[in-house]
Amino acid sequence: MIHSFGQTISSVFCLVFFFLCTTHVTSAAETKPNVLFLICDDLNCDLGCYGHPQVKSPNIDQLAKQGVRFQNAYCQYPLCGPSRASFMTGLYPDQTLIHRNAIYIREHVPNVQTMSQMFRKNGYFATRVGKIYHYNVPRHIGTSGHDDPYSWNQTFNPRGRDVDEEDKIFSLRPGSFGGTLSWLAADGTDAEQTDGIAAEIAIGQLKKHAAQKTPFFMAVGLFRPHTPYVAPKKYFEMYPTQSIKVPKIPEGYLDTIPLPARKSVNRKKDQINLPDKLARQAIQAYYASITFADAQLGHILKALKETGLDDNTIIVFTSDHGYHMGEHGHWQKTTLFENAARVPLIIAGPGVADKGKSTSAPAEMVDFYPTLAELCSLKAPPSISGVSQVPTLKDVTVSPRKTALTQYANGYSIRTPSYRYTEWGEKGKEGVELYDHNSDAAEMKNLANDPEIKQLRDELSQILHARIKHANQKPTGVKQIQFENRRRVPK
Repeated sequence: MIHSFGQTISSVFCLVFFFLCTTHVTSAAETKPNVLFLICDDLNCDLGCYGHPQVKSPNIDQLAKQGVRFQNAYCQYPLCGPSRASFMTGLYPDQTLIHRNAIYIREHVPNVQTMSQMFRKNGYFATRVGKIYHYNVPRHIGTSGHDDPYSWNQTFNPRGRDVDEEDKIFSLRPGSFGGTLSWLAADGTDAEQTDGIAAEIAIGQLKKHAAQKTPFFMAVGLFRPHTPYVAPKKYFEMYPTQSIKVPKIPEGYLDTIPLPARKSVNRKKDQINLPDKLARQAIQAYYASITFADAQLGHILKALKETGLDDNTIIVFTSDHGYHMGEHGHWQKTTLFENAARVPLIIAGPGVADKGKSTSAPAEMVDFYPTLAELCSLKAPPSISGVSQVPTLKDVTVSPRKTALTQYANGYSIRTPSYRYTEWGEKGKEGVELYDHNSDAAEMKNLANDPEIKQLRDELSQILHARIKHANQKPTGVKQIQFENRRRVPK
């Protein structure tokens, strides 16, 4: 009798112990935050939540109400390949040694630990859907492009009818699409387009993770609004061309900026002084592509909520760089003006306290890595150069940075809360630009040669040089290879 009672007590104790242990494990798994990283290609801040009077972006706007919207977030290089390599490694372009497209990151930094690799290392399942590293668009749609296979557990390369219908696309240079203004008001449905397919894949993966209760880092890279601007016709109909306003520059404007800046805005000869009708059509197509992309993001975010994952998932929404749509007489990217350097950035989810607020705190894309590491209680490698924006997510009045740095070609530019200061060539030997954003948000009046603000210019120059020095420091523990002509396929 005593022996039986002892066995019963022992069994009960084991059951209680097992229950406590399994409860603890389940709780830990459920509280480990997931990450949903959403990025559009070539998207500027022409969005409703950023104050644009025309562009319809209801799903992105709703996300902004749930998180913190960064008013002053900037890319490190206004070109797809260098920018994406930069934010995925947390390193500046002068550290990755990537300053052009069509390069695999491990050609230059073979042992770097990428952002998604950090999550893999810590037990997360890392998935890529679409474009995260550089792709030649549209040529590489449906392939892995210049992806880094070490960054992911699983990858998906969607391919839609937009690729099959290239012969229907209008282009300023017939047959050229990726780097040329080109567009198509497409037949068919959203679901037939590459980004519509990407959204469905992402939704399927979210449902899988919800069922398996596995922590995940999912990166979904949409191709729009990158050229060619392809979207179903209904999106074009939202933006009648007669309602489109085409930016104009005053006569003689180009003479007020340094030669390298002038070359950057005149780089594409077939896109200078576009006829009004073509300019309106290009802007219409760009806006249509934004709203189409917004709709696909909406499907993904709806699924996140329906699966119950939204309460425990950090959402980052951004673009790889900004974009000109006629401002400064330029179309597309690759300048050191606000239009090309500034990116949309919204962060929502666990760890974001000031929900529905915006912040003027400067942020850089290299900050994504340390910010997500801190939000998920992970240890980022010592190599990264960004700073965590978690203090700003808790209190939008806090600013971990004083300036944001962007570079292009032989120029470097910093953005302070009030000014943009740019030097071309070593210490500005090829020209300097200074814009006061308090009175000139469009950056059309170069004050660099105004003798009355020489002291300000000197102060900003010192800050810029310090930023350049920091951006050129050798990253801790990362091997750098200088050769340009490396193998195009990583080992």
